[in-house]
Amino acid sequence: MQKLRHTTPAEIAAMTATGTTADDWNEILVAEDFSPSQVACCRFEGRVEIGSRARVVDSTLSRYRIASDAVVESVGRMECRRRSSFGNAVRVAAINENGGRAVAMFDTMSAQTAYIAAVYRHRPDAVQAIERLVDRYAESRADDMGSVGEGARISNVKFIREVRIGRGAAIEGASSLECGTVAAGAYVGVDVKASEFIFDEHSHVGGGAVVERCFVGEACTLDKGFTAVDSLFFAGSHCENGEAASIFAGPYTVSHHKSSLLIAGMFSFFNAGSGSNQSNHLFKSGAVHQSIHPRGCKFGSGAYIMSPAIEGAFTVVIGRHSHHHDTHEMPFSYLIESDGGSMLMPAMNLTSYGTVRDIEKWCKRDRRTLRRDRIDFDEFNPFLTGMMVRGVDRLNSLRDGDPKADIYRYNRTTIKSTMLVRGIKLYNRAIAASIGRMLDNAVPSPDNTGADEWIDAAGQYITRGTADRLLDDLEAGRITSLEQIDERLQAFADNYRSYACDYALALLSSLLGHRPTPEEIADTVSSSENIIRSMREQTDADLRRDCGEEMSIGYGYDYRDDEVRRADYKNVRGL
Repeated sequence: MQKLRHTTPAEIAAMTATGTTADDWNEILVAEDFSPSQVACCRFEGRVEIGSRARVVDSTLSRYRIASDAVVESVGRMECRRRSSFGNAVRVAAINENGGRAVAMFDTMSAQTAYIAAVYRHRPDAVQAIERLVDRYAESRADDMGSVGEGARISNVKFIREVRIGRGAAIEGASSLECGTVAAGAYVGVDVKASEFIFDEHSHVGGGAVVERCFVGEACTLDKGFTAVDSLFFAGSHCENGEAASIFAGPYTVSHHKSSLLIAGMFSFFNAGSGSNQSNHLFKSGAVHQSIHPRGCKFGSGAYIMSPAIEGAFTVVIGRHSHHHDTHEMPFSYLIESDGGSMLMPAMNLTSYGTVRDIEKWCKRDRRTLRRDRIDFDEFNPFLTGMMVRGVDRLNSLRDGDPKADIYRYNRTTIKSTMLVRGIKLYNRAIAASIGRMLDNAVPSPDNTGADEWIDAAGQYITRGTADRLLDDLEAGRITSLEQIDERLQAFADNYRSYACDYALALLSSLLGHRPTPEEIADTVSSSENIIRSMREQTDADLRRDCGEEMSIGYGYDYRDDEVRRADYKNVRGL
């Protein structure tokens, strides 16, 4: 805040003449270049600070700082009654509605730090260390006055209490905002009601959304009456119309439909079809259950899952599933309701153009500037490759156990023998493609860090060993700030290509039975490119089927002419 001074008697008289009153004019501080024309029809209670060129009109303010070039207009009441941390350190009961995974949020929180705090509850000392760091950070952000940042614009808002509003933020027509942060460049729209919240940079919350105890991350959107409670939304998530309760919405979690409910679960790069729903308690011990839907999962219209349950990454879920499936070792699959049960089609999503489209669209839609959430968009990566290796081992084990079976039972699902055989072939082909792509033009790390099991930490691929060492250092007190957590993870991200190369070399060595020679590596890379072209030809064929003339039913409706129908179809579809 710039240097301030008290108002002069002439300025007080001028403001009084335009309908402005103050409980105590000695509590009103203004910039050196203040003009009474900046204020009209206002009531000031307690300390109020007004910066250069700021404009405050037709509003009631109590204990607020208004920075230069900000506009506050037609605000029923904007007050700060007590010392506040503005949403920092508020506990959000994500993933488990009963609160067993509550995350203490803060205004610089990354998806990865939140992931560690929510997921690693088997390391309570590490989680408590994070919570202590958040509490300390929240105290450093606390103030007994609210603030409006430079160039922010607030208009036609009924009620604001203990909210910190960042530079260039806009709040237009909101109903009530209480105990939170609206970060730089964020937008809050008509009829929004929010309490105990943090809206991160360039987030958009509008259209009558109701938000309670939520973190809305960078470039996220909640709109069109969406309701959210005890939930975390990270980079690029976009939710409208429906409802979220106790979810961890990793990057690019999308839900657009009124009848969709996301509850008590973790999602990432997820798309909810209309009527998507989960049930998180079985009327026995209450709402204590949870489900995990890893990267790339997609629910068809009317999909239903009874928790607890977990799918493999990039699984398409169709129909109702109430037998608590666990298919996490089978990525790129279809999970389909069949005769009241769940039928699994392993690896089938590898042949779908929809998978290619999803992977390509996410990076194109990245509108972030801070990029606090670290996101890996690589199609061929150690995490998914490792899952496919485990999937092949599991399928081979099932087949070896009963080579003549027509149906195999796997973790409360069924797999047809034909689908099992095809799944093995598809996985092996994708594994070979992945190894070559990770080895291509990559240099292994000096210490072989990446030759380990990998995880997907809310968008960032890291080794389990890296996560364990981070937890060790939190417990030992060697990490003393929240920034150090992100620095550690960023250092891994900076060397990701080398670590992925480590993993690919280790896997290829295991398959060959020896460390590969440079010639063998070159052959693997060359072979993988051929496989990738073949895979793309298969997914392109899937696209052609989706764009084929058999899909032109209903086009050229008023004519009985095939040529007109085809022309209408091609123009509408952009083919």
